[in-house]
Amino acid sequence: MGPQYVCVDDFEKEASKKIDKSALDYYRSGAGEQFTLNLNREAFRRLRIRPRCLRDVSHLDTSCDVLGYKLKWPLGIAPTAMQKMAHPDGEAGNAKAAGEMGSIFILSTLATTSIEEVAEIAPKTCKWFQLYVYKDRSLTEKLLRRVEKANFKAIVLTVDAPIFGQRWADVRNNFSLPSNLRLANFESSSSQSDGVHGEEGTSGINEYVSSQFDATLTWRDVEWLVKSTHLPVIVKGILTAEDAILAREFGCSGVIVSNHGARQLDYVPASIEALPEVVGAVGNDMVVMLDGGVRHGNDIFKALALGAKMVFVGRPALWGLGCEGSGGVKKMLQVLQKDFEITLALAGCKNLEDIQKNMVVHESVFAKL
Repeated sequence: MGPQYVCVDDFEKEASKKIDKSALDYYRSGAGEQFTLNLNREAFRRLRIRPRCLRDVSHLDTSCDVLGYKLKWPLGIAPTAMQKMAHPDGEAGNAKAAGEMGSIFILSTLATTSIEEVAEIAPKTCKWFQLYVYKDRSLTEKLLRRVEKANFKAIVLTVDAPIFGQRWADVRNNFSLPSNLRLANFESSSSQSDGVHGEEGTSGINEYVSSQFDATLTWRDVEWLVKSTHLPVIVKGILTAEDAILAREFGCSGVIVSNHGARQLDYVPASIEALPEVVGAVGNDMVVMLDGGVRHGNDIFKALALGAKMVFVGRPALWGLGCEGSGGVKKMLQVLQKDFEITLALAGCKNLEDIQKNMVVHESVFAKL
């Protein structure tokens, strides 16, 4: 009899036994002192749900529409790099599970499975592509053409990573991509494919990013990207109203409120803390989504009440993958889906439209007895 999984933490505990320590530290660590890493979850705990009673919830409908695509429920899988370090199924296994659960899967530029292979193995999954812009702009243009040809539905531009944050565990481990793996979206002989190697006292991923990513990007480059593809462009990494408004002005179709899993700049707000500000600025004009700290069904509910149209999970999908490959990801999503349905019903909501802003408030609203 295998492990019993009743919550996301169960998947993390089991995956921690199976994933190599260097890879595990890479996946789970945050920047600096990891204040924001802990805050991402703690901030959800500071929010209280105000449930309504005696409202017929005998039939639940969790479906939603995001950028014209009908989904079974408002949760997708966020982009995370180098997933084959967790399990040989890698990104393709994650994408397959997402499709089986009616979710969106976002493929990272830094994937260990290629765009084409993911498209072949998970043809029915709604797939978006997370983009980093390289100094060699022609590489970016080639990625766009490949993504369009492979029937991906959106481009997700990460805008909070001109360089990568200081993650102490990666430096201590001299983190490198294992020699049997490569960044599969590039030619195997190129420096973009196999350059993730850490020297003594360095992180290979940080060295790679410094040498390859274009740190000169501005909002004018976002405008260039929007004009360079027929796919909708979503910017990921927005934490302020000011940047959300700029995303709207430069032609983006949506924003993902995110602090990059707390892996970039420490002491920034938790994603859920920044969400109301962004929704207030552009929520009537753009699709606002969120990732960061989502571990429970009530986290999903809280984010939707505060204005997100959809939420994404990153690390939980890696834990599912590390446990049992694609099947483990599906089990993890099933656990979250069931938890969300229970939350929805007990809060007095039969569908997503029933979730109202006043159903979630900060703990400070209540008297401290």
